[in-house]
Amino acid sequence: MKYIIFILFATISILYAAEPIDPIPQQLIYNLKKAKIGKNLFFDTILAKDRTISCSSCHDINHGGDDGKKVSDGVFSRKTDLNSPTVLNSIFNFKQFWNGRANTIQEQIDMTLHTKDELDMTKEMVISRINENIKYKKLFKEAYNNQKISYDMVIDSIFEYQKTLITPDSKFDRYLRGEISLSKDEEEGYTLFKKFGCIACHNGKNIGGNSFQQLGVMVKSVNCDGDVYSTTKKDIDKCLYKVPTLRNILLTKPYFHDGSAKNIHDAIKTMGYNNLGIEIENKNIEKIIKFFETLNGELSKDIK
Repeated sequence: MKYIIFILFATISILYAAEPIDPIPQQLIYNLKKAKIGKNLFFDTILAKDRTISCSSCHDINHGGDDGKKVSDGVFSRKTDLNSPTVLNSIFNFKQFWNGRANTIQEQIDMTLHTKDELDMTKEMVISRINENIKYKKLFKEAYNNQKISYDMVIDSIFEYQKTLITPDSKFDRYLRGEISLSKDEEEGYTLFKKFGCIACHNGKNIGGNSFQQLGVMVKSVNCDGDVYSTTKKDIDKCLYKVPTLRNILLTKPYFHDGSAKNIHDAIKTMGYNNLGIEIENKNIEKIIKFFETLNGELSKDIK
């Protein structure tokens, strides 16, 4: 009997290992007290130089984790250079920002605080404002057991909160775990997604976010602002971007680094032509969209 059980589990493991997409874990380990502070800061305009915006202004966690704009609004009504990526499931990305200039979420938070067209703060301003705030002095004392709030503690608390911004248990996750089946159109959409080659870049836990890829491999008809080349100045990095996640993709229009694709239909058609060298028929695009619908998930936990 034990051999039959062993063979059964071995077979399941092989089948699961063959899937190019992994389900999101249902929760991650985080520090609740620190995450509560991070949530407060995420929604607080105290971290913006002109006190008009917060992290949530560009990353609406209830609507896909971005702001639905072509480019975002920073402090003093300045415009950012690129489309705001979703903050949801960003913990699973191998690097942060479109050009991957931040290796960790902590670096990303630090850069966002300092960037002129985003929050435009200095370390000194952050430390001064937070230490002068009675609410934060109390919360940080409880969580970090320290009377003086440091810049690193501010970064760390927001990082702890971002650990909670994951969206497990989408229909596709439950399908991967063998709990449910997909509809005929959803399954055909997933098959086409693999057949056309989309899966070569969009794979893993985040269905993206784990590699850099060239935009416009077959046809270069897009602008390449803010690419990896913009930070490395190496010719090989021109038009190279971090592959965006497809998790909750139908909630994060417009698409691409420059927000040039207004809807998901246009985005699929453009990627098929520019990167795969194929004209994807409308009927097949609709089936792929059906598959994309299964990628919408709910936030795993709401920190009160």
